[in-house]
Amino acid sequence: MDKFKIDRINELARKAKREELSDAEKREQQALRKEYIAYFRQNLMYALENVVIVEPDGTRKSLRKKDKPLQ
Repeated sequence: MDKFKIDRINELARKAKREELSDAEKREQQALRKEYIAYFRQNLMYALENVVIVEPDGTRKSLRKKDKPLQ
């Protein structure tokens, strides 16, 4: 996500604290936040996929997804 979009998210958040946002600004804010969250999750998943656990005996183990618990 580029710096312009992050700056715009922050600008809209500051404006929302001072005054009411227009409907167009609210939609823009929602879209930008949704895009930011998707970008953040993608980067987090990439980072987690590259984490390696080094055991005391020196073996290396990659992280894996947990199975979903039964409800």
